[in-house]
Amino acid sequence: MSPRDSTPHDDFQLLVTVLPETLQTAVRALPPAELLEVVMDLGRPPEARLIGRVVRLAPTPVTRKELEQVLAQVGSVGDDNRAGIERTLHRVSVIRNRQGKVVGLTLRVGRAILGTIDMLKDLIGTGLNILLLGRPGVGKTTKLREVARVLADDLGKRVMVVDTSNEIGGDGDIPHPGIGAARRMQVSRPDRQHDVMIEAVENHMPEAIIVDEIGTSAEAAAARTIAERGVQLVATAHGNTLENLVLNPTLSDLVGGVHTVTLSDEEARRRHTQKTISERRAPPTFHVVVEMATRDEVVVHRDTAQAVDRLLAGERVGGEQRRLVEGQVAVTALEEVEAPPVEAPAPPAPRAVANARPSRVMPGARPSPAREEGASIHPPGLRQGTTRVYAHAVSRDLLERVVRELGVDAKVMGRVELADLVLTLRSRANDPRLRGLANRAGVPVLAIKRNSASEMRRVLRDAFLLAEGENEGRVREAVHEAEAAIHRVLQEGVEVPLAPTSPRLRKLQHRLVSRYHLEAVSHGSEPRRHLVVYPLGTLVEGAWEPEEDTEDEGAGEPA
Repeated sequence: MSPRDSTPHDDFQLLVTVLPETLQTAVRALPPAELLEVVMDLGRPPEARLIGRVVRLAPTPVTRKELEQVLAQVGSVGDDNRAGIERTLHRVSVIRNRQGKVVGLTLRVGRAILGTIDMLKDLIGTGLNILLLGRPGVGKTTKLREVARVLADDLGKRVMVVDTSNEIGGDGDIPHPGIGAARRMQVSRPDRQHDVMIEAVENHMPEAIIVDEIGTSAEAAAARTIAERGVQLVATAHGNTLENLVLNPTLSDLVGGVHTVTLSDEEARRRHTQKTISERRAPPTFHVVVEMATRDEVVVHRDTAQAVDRLLAGERVGGEQRRLVEGQVAVTALEEVEAPPVEAPAPPAPRAVANARPSRVMPGARPSPAREEGASIHPPGLRQGTTRVYAHAVSRDLLERVVRELGVDAKVMGRVELADLVLTLRSRANDPRLRGLANRAGVPVLAIKRNSASEMRRVLRDAFLLAEGENEGRVREAVHEAEAAIHRVLQEGVEVPLAPTSPRLRKLQHRLVSRYHLEAVSHGSEPRRHLVVYPLGTLVEGAWEPEEDTEDEGAGEPA
């Protein structure tokens, strides 16, 4: 840190002092390092949001007078409905009613954290253009601020920060010490960001420009202009992954753009593709793309052009996974993370049996021996341990919430190459890029009708073999018995009866059997009704039993 940064700055206390006196004591009692934001909504009790929890600050609702008191102590509210506290990184965002009056405030704690770019430090000094992607709250702006400081103070470059909402350099005319010796240009209105980007290049001769949140086609065009003039550009953009950016018609130009090409018959045969394909239109504006999964985990694409070409060809995108573990950076080449081969069971000769029913098949499922006692239940055909689910064209946050509600041992991943299971919309299930990636990774693709929690719950209950209202021990026993029967049927080609059980558990066993391309039929009357498992290709007659006619027909079926 340079000498100009050595002066202590009690930013947290400056945020506390703008709050109403009735709330200041409650906020000071909270751990400052955990506090994310203070929320004040008219007519509701005020809350403090911390990492992993929410604390109510007062039992009485917020009044209009208290909102006005806070606004009187912060900077002026701009067209983006944001204000700040001078020479701090704290942000105050307002919510207005239909008449334009303020009815809510979000006071977000801003911090300049040194060392947040240790995972990317080798890339910063290369002079290459770097684009950071990630969902809100993952720390993009914090890293961008540290990039500005490192470029200016450690590498001695002329750095200009284009600060549209004063999030990088803080509020007021004097920039926050967090950006070091970098200079800062403020933007009068959000729709003028692209003009200020060009102005920074033409008027101030920077060697590097820092921009937060490129979100329009005009800003994308300004970024390309800056790159063509030989100025290093480090920026963030809307989107979680490189795939999001490629599919975004407004911002795809940042990574070269995409257009449709019609090939000749001979060229299509040579490439082993369809005649109409998607290709990258131009060299990318950003040489390097960094996907931020969490604050301590990123995926780096060192060659954006190559990564986009692979994505459009339906191949594994690859890249480097970098994680900060106990202060050390661990790097893993994603090309080396190969999925195990998918082996389909060899079907025995068909036999004629009465009362069978068609089966529903999960692509990618493969036989596995019965699990040992006490092992966790996971979707068949997937590895043991935590099941990694990739959300394609569905809400990742919603999927994470459903996973928590169901209590299944699963984690939502940001990349298909790292996943064991892909969940997507039925309308997007036949996307050739997704199909190519899923096939190469050997993972099943499950489709749902709508991007809703109920649809996700149904498909995950099916995939994880959940039986609501049943004892966990009985569920485990039913699954183990069905797996042992499946193993024997696959090995010996004989029919195997299962023990009598409840309708819910029979339905669960039936789902499991169908995934291995086998037949299952219910026999007998309650309470002795049970399943019999038959080899693949068995010819049967008769109707399905009523309780196994699945309630979620059409939801979560393999795509």
